[in-house]
Order: sequence, then structure tokens, then C-alpha cells
Amino acid sequence: QYVIDEIRPADHHKIKQYLDASYGPVEMGGIYWIPLAAEVLTEIQRAHTDCQPFYFAIELEEKRLALELLVRTKNRIRCACIGYASRDQRIWIMEAVDAIFEKLDIAT
Repeated sequence: QYVIDEIRPADHHKIKQYLDASYGPVEMGGIYWIPLAAEVLTEIQRAHTDCQPFYFAIELEEKRLALELLVRTKNRIRCACIGYASRDQRIWIMEAVDAIFEKLDIAT
């Protein structure tokens, strides 16, 4: 997991509004499913077109945001294409969250 903690209430509100608008309301708890960019898919993920799209999860709580570094699909529970994020995927995921914070003018 990659965790950003000590989020202020006003910032939590901004993040929640942004995630709701960009990725829809949460399906369960405070978990948002963020689609992974096609250019960072692994070879096996590109080959598994029936499993696409692939996602990573952001869990937003009152005072923290956590990124799950497991890349998964909503189409299957188990498959060889589901696994921990590659180096390129980890970088992409963290940069995506950094971009959200920058867009919302939230200091980390």
C-alpha cells in the first residue's frame, strides 16, 4: 500500500468530490476503482482482452488515502493477469494520485 495520511477535513471533501465526479460514487465503503492506462499494462494484461479494463483501488477514509498496489479486473476473481503492480504501474499510479492532489491544490 501507498498511504497519504493526516488529510484535513476540507481536503478530504475536495478529494471525495473529485473522485465521485471522475470515477463515480463508491461501490463499497470508500473504495474507488481507477482504470489503469493501457500504455502501462504488462504483456499478459495486454493479451487478456477479456479481462480488460484493469484497475487499481483507492480507499478514501476521513483522514487518509490508501492506494492498493494490486492491479485487478472486475471481470474475474482469479487470473494470471491479476497481480501486484509492475514498476511502471507503481510509478503511474503514484503520479496519478500526485496529479489529483496538484489539481486540487492540496499539499502533501
